[in-house]
Amino acid sequence: MSKDIKSVDYGLEKIFEGAQDFLPLLGTDYVEFYVGNAKQAAHFYKTAFGFQSYAYKGLETGSKDSVSYVLKQDKIRLVLTTPLSSKNPINDHIVKHGDGVKVVALWVEDARKSFEETTKRGAKPFMEPTVEKDEHGEVVRAGIYTYGETVHMFVERKNYNGTFMPGFREWNPDYNPEPVGLKYIDHMVGNVGWNEMNTWVKWYEDVMGFVNFLSFDDKQIHTEYSALMSKVMSNGNGRIKFPINEPAEGKKKSQIEEYLDFYEGPGVQHIAVATDDIITTVSKLRERGVEFLSIPPEEYYNAVPARLKEFEHELKEDIEKLMSLGIMIDADEEGYLLQIFTKPVEDRPTLFFEIIQRMGARGFGAGNFKALFESIEREQASRGTL
Repeated sequence: MSKDIKSVDYGLEKIFEGAQDFLPLLGTDYVEFYVGNAKQAAHFYKTAFGFQSYAYKGLETGSKDSVSYVLKQDKIRLVLTTPLSSKNPINDHIVKHGDGVKVVALWVEDARKSFEETTKRGAKPFMEPTVEKDEHGEVVRAGIYTYGETVHMFVERKNYNGTFMPGFREWNPDYNPEPVGLKYIDHMVGNVGWNEMNTWVKWYEDVMGFVNFLSFDDKQIHTEYSALMSKVMSNGNGRIKFPINEPAEGKKKSQIEEYLDFYEGPGVQHIAVATDDIITTVSKLRERGVEFLSIPPEEYYNAVPARLKEFEHELKEDIEKLMSLGIMIDADEEGYLLQIFTKPVEDRPTLFFEIIQRMGARGFGAGNFKALFESIEREQASRGTL
């Protein structure tokens, strides 16, 4: 990460001291997608991304209005939900946005208190605290709206020992491809409309006690044709990180504008998932048909040693192997990181995934932004949306 990136002028530990006072978050509990065909989407995420079957809710479990498949890989849980009739309001979300992220669920000790603390600070309620029970105990959930129609669900499961949560049963099909080494959700990025970024930064600060510890403006994130601005929000213990992007003026349409046009509003742009061995993970993903953005030019990789040397780091991986896979490298004072981005995983050019391996770095690949966005622009040009 280049040294001119704007950041707060005191240490992360200092900022985080007070950020978790009223809303302690233990981690990401699950991410729920609303999709047109959950059975087929589950097959895709298993086959392509190495997720494992975990839990199921549908007609066979007494759910008459929707079906949900839960997939798991290490600490990552994805929930894929589809309505079972035209009367279900989930249809409205799918018709407007296409397949996409509806719920970013946060694991908490006390869902009632989390709901109370956030709503009294101005959060719009999505779901009042609700207790769900079965023979394995109880789960308490409560939800609030964030940007667009996206929801943060607070999930309290300390009194539950069953599979996922009440209403679900174990899902053990014969077909379960091997995992690819994905470990946990590193961060999730939201796209918001023109001049809305600071509004949502303030919302996360005031409503959820998050802090803004990195900021990127259009002078730092731009190419010849387009630009954007971004601010990274984090909770007190640093386990939850939500960068927020907004468009900026450029000669042509930015990737953020393209997303907003096709998603028809703000929403989750991408999910960054961590691995301990990005070369193996990306190799397996490519073998399974996952499509990534085009490989950066050779001059990008020729400049990597100097960038690492600037921060006195030495690359442990084979740079030729990284180049052959299209994996990018960036560094900051604390280490370096390796990252790569998939093409959109829906027909609409909206949601995509980032694969990231951190070797000490806590940044978000600012040194890669130009190469990344030029690659995205090549995709936009092929779609006629640049």
